[in-house]
Amino acid sequence: MTDQEILALYKQSGQEEKAFRFLLKAYQERLYWHVRRMIVNHDDTDDVLQNIFIKIWKALPGFRADSGLFTWLYRIATNEALSFLKQRSLRLSRHIDDPEMIALGNLEADPNFDGDAVEKKLYQVLETLPSKQKLVFQMKYFDDMKYQEISEILDTSVGALKASYHHAVKKVEKAFEED
Repeated sequence: MTDQEILALYKQSGQEEKAFRFLLKAYQERLYWHVRRMIVNHDDTDDVLQNIFIKIWKALPGFRADSGLFTWLYRIATNEALSFLKQRSLRLSRHIDDPEMIALGNLEADPNFDGDAVEKKLYQVLETLPSKQKLVFQMKYFDDMKYQEISEILDTSVGALKASYHHAVKKVEKAFEED
């Protein structure tokens, strides 16, 4: 179903749950991987994703379609993942000086991570990037999103996004050249 068909079905009396199941089917995997790349750990991602879909369910009646459904869903997912990371960072900062090392440890210990050495290196480099550069890189590189879509989701200018992406790419390239 298209986004418009899902929203039209949702507006029909008694069809809200059916429409939500279609929305889940259409976006659950994409949102999972978007959040997973930010959070790294599978179990934490599942928890955050559950919170995301609860927020979507509660907010869907007020969705005004000022932006596309895709953009709205990604904004909710991004904000929820960033909130989780901020909370986790605050908890970790009380216990350890380097929260990035915890994230890398989570990646190495995650039985669901099956990447090769290059992919592992990429994730390690991404953990060293400032949060905005990391997020923009992930949305552009992994999710193949257009700058305009990212701009709407993150509520920032396309120019700033291009600069963040450029800086992130340069840092990733430098890290791989050093090996």
